[in-house]
Amino acid sequence: MMSNRELWDKLAKAHYKSEFYDVEGFLKGNQTLDPIEIEELPNLTRKKVLHLMCHFGLDTLSLARLGANATGVDFSSQAIELARELSEIAKIDATFVCSNIYELPEKLDGPFDIVFTSGGVLVWLPDLEKWARIISDFLKPEGIFYIRDFHPFASIFDDEDSATDLQVKYPYFQDREPLKFEFEGSYASGDPSIGINPSYEWNHPISEIFNVLIDAGLTIEFFHEFPITRFKAFPFMVEKGLGSWVLPENKDLIPLMFSLKATKHG
Repeated sequence: MMSNRELWDKLAKAHYKSEFYDVEGFLKGNQTLDPIEIEELPNLTRKKVLHLMCHFGLDTLSLARLGANATGVDFSSQAIELARELSEIAKIDATFVCSNIYELPEKLDGPFDIVFTSGGVLVWLPDLEKWARIISDFLKPEGIFYIRDFHPFASIFDDEDSATDLQVKYPYFQDREPLKFEFEGSYASGDPSIGINPSYEWNHPISEIFNVLIDAGLTIEFFHEFPITRFKAFPFMVEKGLGSWVLPENKDLIPLMFSLKATKHG
């Protein structure tokens, strides 16, 4: 996990300057939440929202712009420092906490109306059971958890630059040991200062995501799957509208993203 933290310290600084994240556009008033999230989240006015794994805070501040009392959490100290600076520059009130998600109960008090997370977070978590318990513990009764993330089924296919079609390369049912990758730059930036870095990732099947949330006392309210994604996950994908990518000829062959809402009843 230390290697991943070092990686995300580097990525935070590079991503803040990247065209992909478009901080300048955000400061001019652009909304960074995904259109799916905007449609599926409830009214956020005066709601206490906990945003887990918030990177450098663009989505947290976007939640605040929609009326939420937002708190963002990330394990990268560089990301949290940038988030706090961005909050001041944008003149948007939000709280940012630097913490490994598993240590968060020692650093933050609840409860919250909504726990929110999205956009490529689950692959960085080795223990989903503990993750789900922490979500439940931070939710007030009748509070909701919402996630939009990239579909774990799409992660089994070869995504190297040489790939020309869908070929299975990685396990769907992964054991406790992470997959190790080494890459140059990042999905959002080719900044040479990032260099070549290792990352350690875990692919969690949908059944595991469901079961850990249910075991933590949450009720699944909906689960949606989508044949589009928000980045060029495979080299042969084509762009369909600004920021949306699909398989060639718009073939809806596999799910590329999902969203889920769960409630803590009682």
